[in-house]
Amino acid sequence: MDLLDLLGIADKATSSPGVLSGGQRQRLSIARALANEPTLLLADEPTGSLDSAGGLEILELFRRLHTGGQTIVMVTHDDEVAASAERIVHMKDGRIDDDRPEAAERADAVFGVLPEDTAP
Repeated sequence: MDLLDLLGIADKATSSPGVLSGGQRQRLSIARALANEPTLLLADEPTGSLDSAGGLEILELFRRLHTGGQTIVMVTHDDEVAASAERIVHMKDGRIDDDRPEAAERADAVFGVLPEDTAP
C-alpha cells in the first residue's frame, strides 16, 4: 500500500500543499518522513493539527510501524497521545524528570478502542 493511501490522502497526490488542510499537510509530512524508511522516526506533536479520529489513525499507524520494528520518538504535550507509547520519558527544563517504561498497559487501553489492523 502506498504511503499516501495509508495516510488517507492519496486523492490529494497532485494537489499543491497550499490547498491542503492543516491535517492533510500533517499527514503529508509524516509520509515524507517515512518515504526513505528511516531507522528512527522523530515525531514532534504528530497529532497536533488533526481531529480526534485523524489523531487515532496516526497513532494506529505508529503502532503498526513500531510492531514492524520501526523506532519512533514522539514528543507531545497530550497525555492521551503519550499513553499510546510503550515508554514515556518526561522532561523538564531540558532534563529527564521521569522515565516510566510501564506505559505499555495504558497503550493497550488506548489501542483497545481502535479498529483491528486489516493490513495483510
